[in-house]
Amino acid sequence: MLRDEDASLMRLAAPRKGETAFLQPHQLEAGQRLERLIQRAQVMQRVTMSYDPANVGGRRSGNDVETASDNAAAARQQLSQLAASLPQDCWGVLLDVCGLGKGMQQIEVERRWPRRSAKLVLRIGLDQLAAHFGLSPHASGKQQGRDRHWLPERVPMFTEKQL
Repeated sequence: MLRDEDASLMRLAAPRKGETAFLQPHQLEAGQRLERLIQRAQVMQRVTMSYDPANVGGRRSGNDVETASDNAAAARQQLSQLAASLPQDCWGVLLDVCGLGKGMQQIEVERRWPRRSAKLVLRIGLDQLAAHFGLSPHASGKQQGRDRHWLPERVPMFTEKQL
């Protein structure tokens, strides 16, 4: 089942009749990587009740670094580095779309931005995020590659003595 935030990015990445898509595949991949990083960091609040037996009892269940796993703590550090490397408006829109699942219109209303401006800020943020992840719109590399083998030449199947 497609979540709302997936649908928002997918809608912008789907081409319309006679037009190219607003988001390119490398931008979509960067947004999806950010979504997975946010989920791994466990920074979003739970909306439903958890029936996890580890959280039942007198234990304090928190969402801080001390109670998070090492994986979640590492993901939080990555998110912190990303937030520091991106412009504040771009990071805010990326977090709203990829983390909170907000739509473009809701972001524009909350920030009192003009119509269609959140889409542009999202695309700029996704471009910078894709560059941070090492994603580009076109494959790049050597124009001419050479064949590499682990043997200098092919070993004959039969030697002269076997024939």
